[in-house]
Amino acid sequence: MNWDDLRLFLAVARSGSISRGARLLGLQHSTVSRRMRKLEQALGVRLFDKVPSGYVLTTEGESLLLAAGRMECEVLSVDGALSGKDMKPSGPLRVTAIDNMATTVLMPMFAGFSREYPEVMLHLMMSNIDASLAQREADVAIRLTNTPPDTLIGRRVGTVSSAVYGRRDYVEGLQESGAEPDWLGVDCCTFHRSWTKQECGDRAHRFCVDDTLLTKAALNEGLGVSILPCFMGDTDPVLVRCCDPRPEWDLGLWILLHPDLKRTARVLAFRDYMTIAIEAEDELFLGRRSA
Repeated sequence: MNWDDLRLFLAVARSGSISRGARLLGLQHSTVSRRMRKLEQALGVRLFDKVPSGYVLTTEGESLLLAAGRMECEVLSVDGALSGKDMKPSGPLRVTAIDNMATTVLMPMFAGFSREYPEVMLHLMMSNIDASLAQREADVAIRLTNTPPDTLIGRRVGTVSSAVYGRRDYVEGLQESGAEPDWLGVDCCTFHRSWTKQECGDRAHRFCVDDTLLTKAALNEGLGVSILPCFMGDTDPVLVRCCDPRPEWDLGLWILLHPDLKRTARVLAFRDYMTIAIEAEDELFLGRRSA
C-alpha cells in the first residue's frame, strides 16, 4: 500500500461513487477504478460492494477506512504545520465556490487576485455542496450560510439578499389578468426549496430545476416566477422583481478555511483580497443597486 492508493480509497469511500471520487481528485474514472481493483488484489479482500446507488464499504473496507483516516490526519497535520511556514503568497490554492457566484459576480474578483498574485496557482472548483476542508479537498470555501461549521475558521464578508423574479412581460401579464403565477419547482439547496414551499405550498410544479443558473435561464424563457439572489436577478435586464427582498431570506456570505492554514501566506492573501472586493459590492449583494 502507499498513501496515494489510500487517498483514492478515501475519496471513493466518502463520496460513495468512483465517478464522484475521481472528480474530487481531478482524475479519470478509469484510473480510480483500476487503482481500486489493484488495491483489493494487493490486500486480498473486497473493499466495496456495488449497489444501485453506488458503492458501499464491506466489513474489510470499514476497517481500512478507520486506518486510512488515522493516516490522513497525520499527513494533514504535517502538511498544515509546514504550510504555516510559507511566508510568500505562492504555490497552489484550491478554492471552492457556489457555481452561480463563481461564474458571475466573483469571477472578476478571482481574476483580479490572480493578476495581483501571479505566483499563486488558483484552482477553482464550482460546488453547491461543502467540499471537505478538513480532508483538504479545498483550501478555501466561499459559502452562503447562516450557520458556518464550528470546526473551521470563518469570516462573514457580506449578506446576500433574495427576492421573487419573473420575466418582465410575464409579470406584466399577471398584473393585467390578476392570474396566479406559475412557480418553478427548485431543488438547488435547502434554502430555496423551503422558501418556495412556504410561498406556494403543495402546489404542483410544471417545470422543475436543481440549480440557480437553470432557474434564471427558465425565468428568462417566461416559464414562471422563482426566488433568486438579488445579485443575479437585478443584473438581468429581462427580469423584474415581483416583491422586495425578504429579510428572512438573507444569507451570510462566508470565507471559510481550515485552522491548519491560518498562517499560510497564499490563503491569507486570498482571504484579505476577497474580503475587500466583496465588501465593495455590498449594495449589489443586498439588492440595493442593479449593476
